[in-house]
Amino acid sequence: FNQGLYYEAHDVLEDLWLEQGKGAANYAYYKGLIQFAGAFVHLQKGRLGPAVALFDLAAANLGRYPAWHDGVDLAAARQSIGAWREAIEAGRCQVNPLGTLPAPQMVWPAGHAAGA
Repeated sequence: FNQGLYYEAHDVLEDLWLEQGKGAANYAYYKGLIQFAGAFVHLQKGRLGPAVALFDLAAANLGRYPAWHDGVDLAAARQSIGAWREAIEAGRCQVNPLGTLPAPQMVWPAGHAAGA
């Protein structure tokens, strides 16, 4: 994720999410992280509307957890989601902010595979 490999991060997170099973304590957590990465996949492909939709879903899922969860700074992630969403809306979904805003960074626990 921190290297801009959003599709690859999405795949790694999806594997972790599927291991959780529906109803598990971290089910929505991993789903939110997948959606966060997926939003950037859409931005890389110039699909701003779907990116906004995934940012909204990610914010809702990650909002179920505290500021820090499993070693990940979710408060910063939620703030980043809001900033990216605002930037897209400021451009009326016509201007992709991917090349102008600093790349998002996630704080992952040491040795965690999701750092892709």
